[in-house]
Amino acid sequence: MKNIQACKKDSRKSCGLCTTKIENFGVTIGSTVILSDINLHIHCGELTAIIGPNGAGKSTLIKALLGQAAHTGTISFVRSDGDFSNHPVVGYVPQSLNLDATSPTSVLDLFLACRSAFPTWLVRSKKEMEKVRERLSQVRADHLLFRRLGALSGGELQRVLLALALDPVPDILLLDEPVSGIDQNGLELFYETVASLKRDYDLTIILVSHDLEMVREYADRVVLLNQKILVAGSPEEVFQHDSFYKVFSLQRQNFNNRGGEN
Repeated sequence: MKNIQACKKDSRKSCGLCTTKIENFGVTIGSTVILSDINLHIHCGELTAIIGPNGAGKSTLIKALLGQAAHTGTISFVRSDGDFSNHPVVGYVPQSLNLDATSPTSVLDLFLACRSAFPTWLVRSKKEMEKVRERLSQVRADHLLFRRLGALSGGELQRVLLALALDPVPDILLLDEPVSGIDQNGLELFYETVASLKRDYDLTIILVSHDLEMVREYADRVVLLNQKILVAGSPEEVFQHDSFYKVFSLQRQNFNNRGGEN
């Protein structure tokens, strides 16, 4: 167990004792049940990957956790000191962000606009710029500080959005297929960065992903979802379960031979 006093010295870090509780979660639109009876307890320092077929309700779950979709049930956060909150700080990285490629807006402008109510050209103190640079450095993107948003590659943009989701450092980090359409190098760098953040900040991370090979390598826990939780456990437990092969129509031997690649 981590030393509590050591954790208190660095306010960015928790002690690995906190827990996110998602209890009796459900989403119904009209007469259609999208999700039902979703119960998860996720400890800080864990990356939980949500997998499932198209239409399983994965992104709907993320929207519900963000408060963007009406739902039943509750989400709560028990902090390392025992404090309980029904309103945890949530960071979010979407699948993509629509940008005007011709806009002169820079990465720095984006951060300053989110950090201040004043126009970004009026608030460009050296102190603020260094804060943004420090946040970007945590996702290996400090060299992008002055880059135009429209000039970023898909992987670079997602790392910038990841840095923005950490400002301030959240209790829960939600990643909704954040590497969709990114090349293999960008995909691997993103997952490596998320793994580093998980270790450094003891974050509760919930990731929706179709990248089964990356899930196998980086996730601590996997949840197979199809309107309800079919199976949950370690990557190997889920990937060896009969429900996994039925849902994805996979042959067990073929999947294992290619290392979990989707």
